Amino acid sequence: MDLNYTAEEMAFREEVRAFLKAKLPPEIAAKVASATQLSKADYDHWHLALAEQGYLSGPWPKKFGGQEWSAVQKHIFEEECALAHAPRIVPFGVAMLAPVLQAFGSTEQQDYYLPRILSGEDWWCQGYSEPGAGSDLASLKTRAVREGDHYIVNGQKTWTTLGQYANKIFCLVRTSTEGKPQEGISFLLIDMDTPGIEVRPIILIDGEHEVNEVWFTDVKVPVANLVGKENEGWTYAKYLLTHERTGIAGVGGTNAGLQALKRLAHSEMQHGRPLIEDPLFAARLARFEIELMAMATFNLRTVAGADAGKAPGAESSMLKIKGSIMRQQINDLARRAVGPWAMPFVSEQLAGNLYHPGPEYAAKASNVYLNNRKISIYGGSNEVQRGIITKAILGL
Repeated sequence: MDLNYTAEEMAFREEVRAFLKAKLPPEIAAKVASATQLSKADYDHWHLALAEQGYLSGPWPKKFGGQEWSAVQKHIFEEECALAHAPRIVPFGVAMLAPVLQAFGSTEQQDYYLPRILSGEDWWCQGYSEPGAGSDLASLKTRAVREGDHYIVNGQKTWTTLGQYANKIFCLVRTSTEGKPQEGISFLLIDMDTPGIEVRPIILIDGEHEVNEVWFTDVKVPVANLVGKENEGWTYAKYLLTHERTGIAGVGGTNAGLQALKRLAHSEMQHGRPLIEDPLFAARLARFEIELMAMATFNLRTVAGADAGKAPGAESSMLKIKGSIMRQQINDLARRAVGPWAMPFVSEQLAGNLYHPGPEYAAKASNVYLNNRKISIYGGSNEVQRGIITKAILGL
């Protein structure tokens, strides 16, 4: 494969860089760079800026208002956004639900929901995981029983990212208990303000409110909100997860983390010398960069294959595994680089003047490290992905 970008792709990269320089607010970029939690207003501001530029729907088909970006263009866009410390695009509406609606939704659903996703009028969250049904998603127990022109939904979803901001949720629900577990699942669109829905916060190990539990008690959902056919939701879920797991590789974000760590290593001192001159640390950093280059090459190969019409299969699982490991490794190296300054902030110790927080860049090192232990679990745990690879490639 040719790893050189074409002139058109290089021109697109410069276009994206110019947009980021002109439209990304420095205060939002500073929050992203320091791993400070973004507000809903921050996300909304960036969402609208991207929508006005046409970047939000860049990968969408033109018939749905997109620009039909190639997979390489999408890769370039995500890479430049990460390097500029732009907020991630909240993926649930734009990158997850929208492709499902475009492929399997009714014309009425496409005409109604897709414009609202772009305008930001609807903020979607994902209702997949449940207690006892995470990586083993087919074990889900949230039930939807049809009564006339409505479904009555009862059950619980968990780890619902940014669900506290959402006004819509797309859910996998069980509509049949006959046959294989995968054969009785349906894909429903639900308004979060429907009576019977309760959102309960889950506070993570870094102290942030990012995920939630969502409870459903006799929630009435119109049958018109069923995507595709009843009991065929597993097909749509697999279609969505293939896209999600490829994106989880996070090459751009990991590269941005590497560049930040290099800058830190030149300023952080150890035994009177910059940390970058320490042979052990320099060797670890070099090994990481080599592995990142290898992953980026594999990611580009997968992207090029997608442009040629090859849908990612086991490749998406491979990228998910390696991407999550690499992101955790760069977090670990950053935590090690700042040494004692990476101790988590404890308000009682600060108040008693027992602990000095140190340099600002060290403030979130441990929080980010601890929070991102989840990366190898969500989107299908790495253990499950290895099973997929074993079956798909080795035939075992």
